[in-house]
Amino acid sequence: MRPDSEHVVVVGASLAGLRAVQTARKLGFRSRLTLVGAENHLPYDRPPLSKDMLHAEKEPSTPALPGAAELHELEVECLLGEPATALDVEARRLTVGDNELSYDALLVATGARPRQLPGTEGLGGVHCLRTLEDSLALREALDRGARTVVIGAGFIGAEVASAARRRDLPVTIVEAMPIPLTRAVGETAGHALSALHARHGADLRCGVAVEEVVGTHKVEAVRLSDGTTIPADLVVVGIGAEPVTDWLESSALSVDNGVITDASLRAGDQVWAAGDVARWHSSLFDRTLRLEHWTNAGEQGAQAMQNLLAPDEATTYDHVPYFWSEWYAQWIQMAGIPEGEPEVVTGSWDAEAFVALYRQGDRLVGALAMNRRGDIMKYRSLIARRATWQDALDLAAKRNERSPVPSVPA
Repeated sequence: MRPDSEHVVVVGASLAGLRAVQTARKLGFRSRLTLVGAENHLPYDRPPLSKDMLHAEKEPSTPALPGAAELHELEVECLLGEPATALDVEARRLTVGDNELSYDALLVATGARPRQLPGTEGLGGVHCLRTLEDSLALREALDRGARTVVIGAGFIGAEVASAARRRDLPVTIVEAMPIPLTRAVGETAGHALSALHARHGADLRCGVAVEEVVGTHKVEAVRLSDGTTIPADLVVVGIGAEPVTDWLESSALSVDNGVITDASLRAGDQVWAAGDVARWHSSLFDRTLRLEHWTNAGEQGAQAMQNLLAPDEATTYDHVPYFWSEWYAQWIQMAGIPEGEPEVVTGSWDAEAFVALYRQGDRLVGALAMNRRGDIMKYRSLIARRATWQDALDLAAKRNERSPVPSVPA
């Protein structure tokens, strides 16, 4: 396409969409640029919604993303408050509410939405956590001293539980799997991380399902499949998310747990995708990936736009996944992919800090760390270079010599 004479539309006004339009202007695109967003807000930062926004000592405010307030200065047309509802790839026409918008190239960045718990629609006190409004509602309930039940012991659920315990409030976490986080970090690491809940006074119940959320107009209790009933004023549903692709069902794009793209993030004729909604082929790991990580959304939004503006020079997106989470003031980081069961190379599973590594054959493919902030990016660099397992062990030896983990008293 000719970047000096075309109309580019970005659908999705969160981090990936913001980075995309910022990149377009940075690369010299001066023609019409439109950002479409379902929420009324300009793009804002989502990780603080389950962290700082829930802490009593922090004043609630919209978590700003750098540059979001200056989009008008970049001459970006923002169409906010209504979601995209249909896409005609052949005609290059986007439907937003009752309106139609023609484009020359389009980037899909509609993200993911949390899965709902069936049967709780319209019941007060039951919330997911995805938007600013969700976070403010949770904070208000915690401010009132809510007895909290978290359904799902994933990272979001753990952060909410941590916020409740930080206020010394009772919280129960219900997890259907026998060990939480198995898909995210493996059984061994999932068991080790989940032990943090008991250490900080949260009641974690695994291998049990929710039978019913009890209440007429407002939640009163949660009944479990083992017959127990837990009183509750607040129920937070954290059972995963699904990519926002329903509006693409009638389009010509391939959709299967996300918008399918090639390694350069191209999804179809003059259509690219980025962020939580994109499922692309990773040449680095030789598999298809769809990530719901902050770092990926920002980096992918930027590269997708770069490839959109210069499709003949498009490059593959070789990203090493990375995310972080904070539970009970413990800093947890993951880089790469959780292939098999990890091996601890620094500290131990029950120590105040550890590093565990994942391997595929003779290759390092993942690293998990708790309270070892200086280590994780070094392992991420090794993963990006397709380093060997021995390279990883050599790095671990150097890091352990420089910064050993104190032994745990017997």
